[in-house]
Amino acid sequence: QVQLVESGGGSVQPGGSLRLSCAASGFTFSKNGMSWVRQAPGKGFEWVSSIGINGGAPRYADSVQGRFIISRDNAKNTLYLQMSSLKPEDTALYYCAKGATWPADALGLGTQVTVSS
Repeated sequence: QVQLVESGGGSVQPGGSLRLSCAASGFTFSKNGMSWVRQAPGKGFEWVSSIGINGGAPRYADSVQGRFIISRDNAKNTLYLQMSSLKPEDTALYYCAKGATWPADALGLGTQVTVSS
């Protein structure tokens, strides 16, 4: 079965950085686009970023463009999200998603990111 396990979340001050990872298993990772989505407290899901099967065609939400970078390592079945210049409004539970469109085929359990001074 599809398993997506996120890690790398934490608490940082505004302007800080974090790198999220997602270990994928149970499907052919290299043949699937992947995404990151997030859910802030009391809000719905927000698509953050997507990437194509070979790392091409990265796309970003306007809210994170220029601050976040999505990447993948197909040899390690791992998806990444490098987050920089973090803002309090980036506080959310971040999910790894199978697929490059929303709604996704599957989601992980999420990793919490909290940006606060």
